[in-house]
Amino acid sequence: MRPLPGALGVAAAAALWLLLLLLPRTRADEHEHTVAVCCICFFVILPLNLVGTILGRNLSGQPNFPCRVNAVPRPIPEKKWFMEPAVIVCLGGILPFGSIFIEMYFIFTSFWAYKIYYVYGFMMLVLVILCIVTVCVTIVCTYFLLNAEDYRWQWTSFLSAASTAIYVYMYSFYYYFFKTKMYGLFQTSFYFGYMAVFSTALGIMCGAIGYMGTSAFVRKIYTNVKID
Repeated sequence: MRPLPGALGVAAAAALWLLLLLLPRTRADEHEHTVAVCCICFFVILPLNLVGTILGRNLSGQPNFPCRVNAVPRPIPEKKWFMEPAVIVCLGGILPFGSIFIEMYFIFTSFWAYKIYYVYGFMMLVLVILCIVTVCVTIVCTYFLLNAEDYRWQWTSFLSAASTAIYVYMYSFYYYFFKTKMYGLFQTSFYFGYMAVFSTALGIMCGAIGYMGTSAFVRKIYTNVKID
């Protein structure tokens, strides 16, 4: 499952390329540029994902748990509906998205309306805030999950942080219909195709940050657990 992001990116690039071939071209060199981008995806990005997966599995070593782990998973007790992992995942991305909501408008405007973006220092500050909020939210979500005696925190922490991408993609619909003047199959497909790739990359980044922060938190609290 680790090469999945790279495979999704290659599939999205291939779909956009096929759509470009079906539509009339306005410039002669568009075809060559698209072929070059697809070759980069197929012969650079995808092989690097596969090599990284192989190296990661071979070099990861044995897990180093901070305390003794029971080999038999115990039953998870009944809990309230808002403590379910699916609900936590859906709600976990609201606060991280709220921290970048204003900046998303300016980034979208610079990319799709061809406006000059020059406040890179403020964007870096927003990125730092996003990382801090993502880690804090995933730690709180994991804490509630562990208090409910639910040990399935790994994917919950990753997906609750990655769900920020869902809200960004939903915001792209609002931006498309109310802030742009795009129309037609070509512009619509390329807009939502590139926004899907951007949202996927953002979700993977936020999920990785949230998981690493939560993993450090869980390791810290279970290091202090005394088991006779």
